[in-house]
Amino acid sequence: MDKVEALFLLKCHAFVHEDLEHEKMQHGFLGMLRPFRGELDERNFHELMQIIEVLAEEFEKPQVSRVIFSCFWSICQLARSWAIYPDGMLQRNRLISKEQVGQMEEWLDMISYAVMVLLEGEGQLDEALWEYREYLQKNIGDESSN
Repeated sequence: MDKVEALFLLKCHAFVHEDLEHEKMQHGFLGMLRPFRGELDERNFHELMQIIEVLAEEFEKPQVSRVIFSCFWSICQLARSWAIYPDGMLQRNRLISKEQVGQMEEWLDMISYAVMVLLEGEGQLDEALWEYREYLQKNIGDESSN
């Protein structure tokens, strides 16, 4: 994935791309929540983490792209308000399970942590993705023990 593709996918996950009918808009990170179809697609989370890695240098610039920053902010804020908050539309309407709420909260914490660390600058990609890499190791270990 290059930076152009990463920015395109980021806009789709944040539901701000102009092509509203694009598959990634409909089923991307925010698209999977509204309307919620009962499942969280973990591939969206992994793709967002890959986007963060590809765009890491952009966060170190003196002026971070407004589009990049607003997309990540929207993803974290809207997903929290829709899925995590007890009075959000998914919990209020009993559309999301407690396990899914926990999963979404874990993903959003990793996304927001990675973005925060990268915004601090100084080439901290390893630190930004540390928690995500731990998550991958844990999940690989869980899958191999089954």
